[in-house]
Amino acid sequence: MKFLKFSMKVKTTLLLVSCLVLSPMGFSAPKAAVAAPDFTLKSSTGENQRLSELKGEVVMINFWASWCGPCRQEMPELAAIQKKYQDLGFTVLGVNVEEDSSKANELLAENPVNFPILYDTENKVTKLFRVDAMPSTILVDRDGNMRYLHKGYKPGYEDTYAQQVRTLVRE
Repeated sequence: MKFLKFSMKVKTTLLLVSCLVLSPMGFSAPKAAVAAPDFTLKSSTGENQRLSELKGEVVMINFWASWCGPCRQEMPELAAIQKKYQDLGFTVLGVNVEEDSSKANELLAENPVNFPILYDTENKVTKLFRVDAMPSTILVDRDGNMRYLHKGYKPGYEDTYAQQVRTLVRE
């Protein structure tokens, strides 16, 4: 019986493809703890918000845009999760990725949320987290490590978000 020999690059590519194919609903979790990059962004209240100031809490970072239909659909679900788990040390940070935040402000005026909205008008944080899909959601544990990544949104994803938040707040 002959064994096929593959280069390391081919093996790595096959492994990544199989992980993406087998990863349910666009969710993935890093195999080892990876520290979330720290950042500071201006919030909708005009104050600066720094991720590292939330160390000790479970943080959901949700990258979104006003032109993104799934983002709009997801916002009330994130607000419900924020309301349910905020007393357990959980915070949602909504990061708007648009250069002009006026459209985001219009959307929020029509559909207010109960969590901080931050503006990444220069896409520095978006690039720092290598966001390549809208919406993208990252769950960060109490130690500041990225634990879950979600790309896109479909109804029902919020159930998975809530289960993962429960897991992280119990740690």
